[in-house]
Amino acid sequence: MNSNAKQRRVIISPSVLSANFAHLEQDIKQVEPLVEWLHLDVMDGCFVPNISFGIPVVKAIRKITNLFLDVHLMIEAPERYIPAFAEAGANLIYAHVEATPHINRAVQLIKSHGCKAGVALNPGTPIEQVYEILPYVDVVLVMSVNPGFGGQKFIPSSLRKIKRLNELINREGLEVKIAVDGGVNADNVADLVKAGANILIAGSAIFQDKIPIEKAVKLIYTNIQKGKD
Repeated sequence: MNSNAKQRRVIISPSVLSANFAHLEQDIKQVEPLVEWLHLDVMDGCFVPNISFGIPVVKAIRKITNLFLDVHLMIEAPERYIPAFAEAGANLIYAHVEATPHINRAVQLIKSHGCKAGVALNPGTPIEQVYEILPYVDVVLVMSVNPGFGGQKFIPSSLRKIKRLNELINREGLEVKIAVDGGVNADNVADLVKAGANILIAGSAIFQDKIPIEKAVKLIYTNIQKGKD
């Protein structure tokens, strides 16, 4: 039995990047009774090779749901837009350590606007890059794919990275949560929970054509429990 995992609260945060944007409100309303969080990926075409959506879409989503919005800024110099995303309705904002030379300033800015602060790490970025900022953040987001596109396959070495990060957080006696994003699905959530993840961000595993949204979410919950046992 994994006693630490058993006691840990695990959150599913569906990523709307994989939702049907022609019926976005409908997809959000379907998932709303099943989860507490909603993940919003903001891409600028510079930090990552894709453009998704920005402030107006976050603001529109905020108007139609009371879910906790975690906004993932995959953009260069995120400090420029943190205030606007906070005003648009974000509850938590992630900034990438690779996207700014002043990650401490970005975290301070996020918190000064009343949001929880997260830092994100690309697959090739070691956990040591967040060591100094750990006492000041609420969540560390481990990217388990190279960011920029939905539907990618999970990078297996991410499990080792999550485990090491969890050991570091515990050693330092911190209350920092670990989120994981990229290729998260019902097949790997048990291993992710065992490794130390608290927040599971899933897109194509939830918003898909093969099975209904409700069934997909319940399957993930079932397998999360297996990781706790």
